[in-house]
Amino acid sequence: MTVLPDIKNFINGRWQPAAGQFQPRNPATQEPIANVADSSEADIDAAVQAAREAFGSWKRLNPTVRAGYLHRIGDAVAAREQELARAITLEMGKTIGESTGEVQKLATAFHYYAEEATRVNGEIIPNDTDGFTSMVVHEPIGVVGAITPWNYPLELIGWKLCASLAAGCTIVVKPSEYSPVSAAALFECIDSADLPAGVANLVLGSRGPGPMLVAHPGIDKLAFTGSTATGTAIAKNIPTAKPLSMELGGSCPMIVTDKADVPMAVKGAARRGFRNAGQICIAINRIYVHQDVYADFVDGLTAAVAAMKTGNGMDPATDVGPMTTPDGVDKVEAHVKDAVGNGAVVTTGGGRVASLAPGNFYEPTVISDCTPAMLIMHEETFGPVVGIMPYADLDEAIDLANGTEAGLAAYVYTQDLAQSFDLGRRLDFGNVAVNNVDAGIMNAPYGGRKGSGYGYEHGKEGLHGYLQLKHVRIQHGA
Repeated sequence: MTVLPDIKNFINGRWQPAAGQFQPRNPATQEPIANVADSSEADIDAAVQAAREAFGSWKRLNPTVRAGYLHRIGDAVAAREQELARAITLEMGKTIGESTGEVQKLATAFHYYAEEATRVNGEIIPNDTDGFTSMVVHEPIGVVGAITPWNYPLELIGWKLCASLAAGCTIVVKPSEYSPVSAAALFECIDSADLPAGVANLVLGSRGPGPMLVAHPGIDKLAFTGSTATGTAIAKNIPTAKPLSMELGGSCPMIVTDKADVPMAVKGAARRGFRNAGQICIAINRIYVHQDVYADFVDGLTAAVAAMKTGNGMDPATDVGPMTTPDGVDKVEAHVKDAVGNGAVVTTGGGRVASLAPGNFYEPTVISDCTPAMLIMHEETFGPVVGIMPYADLDEAIDLANGTEAGLAAYVYTQDLAQSFDLGRRLDFGNVAVNNVDAGIMNAPYGGRKGSGYGYEHGKEGLHGYLQLKHVRIQHGA
């Protein structure tokens, strides 16, 4: 019999078990992969108390010293790249190449925010009366509660953890129940860097610990990434007024104009529509293509997606791994059924992969001849499926792209400079990528609008989300 590893909480600088345990499963095989601590209210209390006690000294620590800790953690992450990548693929399924890239970007985030820690500047404000000086200074908010999802299990912890620690906050992280193993491996890196006890804490669990952390009175700010529905529920259940930052669902559109380089657009749609099996908040979900280039685009994307290999993410030859949850597969299946039942055409894919059962596999799927009323064209599918519809008038395409509650990212392909700037201005999204599908970079703000959340990660704006302003007005004589 295989002996499963025991994954514990990390509280106040020590690895600690919880009273209960649960077993996450490999989505490619459905085999259990670990015995994981299932935290109780007492565990949450202990973690928040540890963060509260550590905050008093951490906030006063010279920023260059905080930067040194972040650099050391970044180095530790880089040194354990393959171990961390394998943990990601084992528990949530993405290809080992994508997991490796995620770990590399995580290490970059630690080094980036180490440098930003030393660049938090205030300002002097002129007074209308002589003999006074007004200073505006930035101070850390306090203890941060971070609730993170499974689709980018390390990066989405890292963005919050790096920025909050750089700002002088302390943190309690509760990762998804589907991705506790990689989170624990990251905290081993943190432990190896000798970060002061209580500055960063990890509490694991299935369903209960998240709501407990949200409701805890000792949390000064909550940072969440996940679905719009869960984010809305969290916002309604915050017991007291406190800062929130939320990155929620996408349902991201792509517009291909009559001036587009069609092969380039096909390549972009194949990458951003099917990377991580489509389980990305900024994944391309719905595509609007000008009628003059529609047939070429559909044929090109169909061929590109049909060539993708579906399989276990540990196989380097795999292009699309399993979906992480059975519920996710069910949702994809429902969206495809709805589209086909309302007249759309599946040009490739369209079903579960029976040969890979009982894994959570769904074929990479392209659906053409869609209409706005179809679920795939106005709800986030969050799976390896894209819907395509033709348009005749660019204003119509813009209205359709803007016509949902999503406002995270949008994509445009056009070789016309006027169209590039016009679409960049008129698309109501926090991120617009033109002739590329990388909507976020580390040193620029990343965040959504409307139902896709509020607040920012990445860039100096990501760090400033963990700071609060103070006005100090000093009278020193006329």
